[in-house]
Amino acid sequence: QVQLVESGGGLVQPGGSLRLSCAASGSIFSFNTMNWYRQAPGKERELVARISRSGSTNYADSVKGRFTISRDGAKNTVYLQMNSLKSEDTAVYFCYAGSFATTYWGQGTQVTVSS
Repeated sequence: QVQLVESGGGLVQPGGSLRLSCAASGSIFSFNTMNWYRQAPGKERELVARISRSGSTNYADSVKGRFTISRDGAKNTVYLQMNSLKSEDTAVYFCYAGSFATTYWGQGTQVTVSS
């Protein structure tokens, strides 16, 4: 079984930055895609960013230009660099790994943007 463990969440002021990490128990290249989702209270879970096995990336319109997804194959880790954070970014952020019909989810890490 694959385990995904998120870290790096916390409290940050508006305009600040955080770097989330998602450490996988195996090679991240065994997955077709690794994504970051987020879910705020009372809202649906939304896709924030994704990176494919080939390295191509996609972002939600709401975070384009502010968030960057990247990976380190040697560390089996995917990152989400979040800059210029807004209160609207407050949510639990989840790491996701998908390969064909198999999907894995991390437990989530809380990001709170507040002054």
